Amino acid sequence: MTDRYAVVGNPVAHSRSPWIHAAFARQSGQDLSYGLQQAEIGQFAAHVDGLRQQGYRGLNVTVPFKLDAIAYARERGDQISARARMAGAANTLKFEDGRVWADNTDGIGLVQDITRRMGVSLRERRVTILGAGGATRGVVLPLIEAGVASLVIANRTLDKARGLAESFAGTGQVPVTARALSQVWLADCDVLINATSSGLSADGADLLARLPQQPSGPDAARPVLAYDMVYGAQPTAFMAWARGQGIGQVCDGLGMLVEQAAEAFQWWRGLRPDADAVFRDLRAQLQAAAPAS
Repeated sequence: MTDRYAVVGNPVAHSRSPWIHAAFARQSGQDLSYGLQQAEIGQFAAHVDGLRQQGYRGLNVTVPFKLDAIAYARERGDQISARARMAGAANTLKFEDGRVWADNTDGIGLVQDITRRMGVSLRERRVTILGAGGATRGVVLPLIEAGVASLVIANRTLDKARGLAESFAGTGQVPVTARALSQVWLADCDVLINATSSGLSADGADLLARLPQQPSGPDAARPVLAYDMVYGAQPTAFMAWARGQGIGQVCDGLGMLVEQAAEAFQWWRGLRPDADAVFRDLRAQLQAAAPAS
């Protein structure tokens, strides 16, 4: 019998997860189907119960249900990974032997993309993340586990950044601190990550305007990488800003999308797909669909 999987969200029609997992299944010879499931707001648990009754083996979970997903596992007293527990959210569920398993693969997807695809080691690097929302919460522990030297969470609302930093203060020996956006200096970090959605749209101008004027000149210190967790057919506003600041390596989050999916696929199926091939095909699709400049 073909094993069934899906991504659950609202809205969900735009998701590229069915294409990604179909590609993984083809290259690895796995007999599975993967579809879209739009759950009504407030009905996540009932929707997932129905899918389990239909024999689904696992789910990816996207906005706005990542908090609902971890609550679903907690209510049943089942297994929650450390990274999902620290993130306070889950983006992947597995159903096995009548039990619910919850994980969060977003952070490891980010780490894999930075270290494997971009070739940037995170060990002993100073990392600054812009934003203090769920996207940041989901990646802090994997970054710490990757061996960063320090982690700064910068946000327009400093108290929110402080609260998030304090929740990770006792995790390992890595200092996690908070700053206002006006206190972010490129010379103070080796890797700069945008974890806000504003890097993709015109609203990005508001985010970037809150960053202080950076020192210029050939000798001014710069991060080795600027990474935007969102992606699109065109470079994001954050990416354009980073290039203008003289940061050598700049990329978007398309690789993170593919890598977090590969992590989920491996967890479900017990084998690692070729994420690089799928990334290249997906990037080509985006570029082909981009309007001519």
